Amino acid sequence: MKFNIILTEAEEGGFNVTVPALDGCFTEGDTEQEAIDNAKEAIHCYLEGLEKLNEIYSNPEVKVKEIEVII
Repeated sequence: MKFNIILTEAEEGGFNVTVPALDGCFTEGDTEQEAIDNAKEAIHCYLEGLEKLNEIYSNPEVKVKEIEVII
């Protein structure tokens, strides 16, 4: 699977990474290569989380509710 990532230089040094196709998937790294490596791991974890969520939704014994928290 291929994903586009956006690398931006952080003010404090290093790089911030966002994955536009995966809402809320972001990471960082001290070097560009470290940021890319961290992005691969973040994408893997994000997709693994979606798989687990799908397992929860497909289990008829589990009741899933969406709640709103105001901060």
